[in-house]
Amino acid sequence: MTLHPVILAGGSGTRLWPLSREFYPKPFLSISDSHSMLQDTVLRLDGVDRVMDPIVVCNEEHRFLVAEHSRQIDRLPVSILLEPVGRNTAPALTLAALTLSEQASNGDSPVMLVLPADHVISDVEAFQRAVAVASELADHDYIVTFGITPSFPSVGYGYIRSGGEFFNGFKHVPYHDTGSEPGVAYQLAEFVEKPDIDTARSMIETEEYLWNSGMFVLRASAWLEEIERFRPDIADACRSAHASGTHDGLFFRPDPETFEECPPDTIDYAVMERIVGSEASPRALVVPIDAGWSDVGSWAAIMDVSDKDDDGNVVRGDVYTHDMSNSMIFGHHRLVAAVGLKDVIVVDTPDAVLAADRNRAEDVRELVEQLKAEGRPERENHRRVHRPWGWYEVIDSGDRFQVKRLTVNPGQALSLQMHHHRSEHWVVVSGTAKIIKDDGESLLFENESAYVKVGETHRLENPGTIPLEIIEVQSGSYLGEDDIVRFDDRYNRG
Repeated sequence: MTLHPVILAGGSGTRLWPLSREFYPKPFLSISDSHSMLQDTVLRLDGVDRVMDPIVVCNEEHRFLVAEHSRQIDRLPVSILLEPVGRNTAPALTLAALTLSEQASNGDSPVMLVLPADHVISDVEAFQRAVAVASELADHDYIVTFGITPSFPSVGYGYIRSGGEFFNGFKHVPYHDTGSEPGVAYQLAEFVEKPDIDTARSMIETEEYLWNSGMFVLRASAWLEEIERFRPDIADACRSAHASGTHDGLFFRPDPETFEECPPDTIDYAVMERIVGSEASPRALVVPIDAGWSDVGSWAAIMDVSDKDDDGNVVRGDVYTHDMSNSMIFGHHRLVAAVGLKDVIVVDTPDAVLAADRNRAEDVRELVEQLKAEGRPERENHRRVHRPWGWYEVIDSGDRFQVKRLTVNPGQALSLQMHHHRSEHWVVVSGTAKIIKDDGESLLFENESAYVKVGETHRLENPGTIPLEIIEVQSGSYLGEDDIVRFDDRYNRG
């Protein structure tokens, strides 16, 4: 049995603003180590038996981030499925199941390991042992979810109630020892929405409830059967969008108009909760896992999974503190000094600073909605904006001018383009630049410069083996990013 990871990298992560932005959401953040959460999700599969390279489902806007983060760890996905609009996890999983079913060559339905790309798991070995147990069950057509052994009565997580132990009911393949204890699974008895604190305490005391992890193992055919039974509208829309989709190298785009008509829903609401109590209920199982898991859905949750000093503080970056307790400060852009803080969260980025009561961390999403309503650019992008060829950062701007720092990765190139309203001056700081303009091609080296007139067709390339760094000075009546007319683009951007 081969295991096919399906990594769900959608969402916006508004509760982790200002570190998370609409065009740089939570899966691409580094929370617990030097890797992004997407990278950690892929890397913790190393050591799992017979695991294939993953399929990643993400928003169209994040496709190059997924590709670049995968390239950095040398784990390119089999395919990156691009949602033109977010429709939540049930349609995303349906697209992945259709893709894997189409790729299957031996007539056997692939077994999917479904993982959100934005979770933290500190005990990778425990996670892998649970995957081995769940995969064994899914290979025999069971639908398995993982329930997290709760460490406290959380009001931020949904819960799963486990039923009877499934050890004696599993006839096809005996359980094997996967570590310190034999693998155990239970019937899935009930899903419970996020409770109030008193209800959470009473559920924890029964020892029947687990946190709902949002991770699953199941055959592609099992998912397609159940989504067609419970939500045929989602199944039909996804089948049509998939059938009319197009391939673009590593990327697959479902038909956008058809997919936009697909109703949004989650895996739990669309299928899993409907299975419980139906005639298919024995098919749904839960495997408990105690692996230091968190979905890091808020700044308070990041504090919970981070190493703390003797006063309960989490401090990262260039930070000086005095008489501070139970607080967190991220200061990666400039010196941040704090005196006398208690239960406070401070996150400093180049263009925005968040200061919040630790106990009100969930309310950050309300603040982001206000930024959205007022059209603030700080909601969408960091000052450093990632592109498939590298990145740019606005250094300074004013009336009729803007200064950017550009880094073009080796072998990459900007599109062949033209601007109606601005001219550009390029100064090479390091590396070698190939300049293509109306009057021909030329090479620029360190401390050399070029000028691009308004309306002149041009392209900037890096033909070298080290990153090309450019200072770009724009001047003109309009300096917006939408003043780009592309004639040719190797990344197939419109």
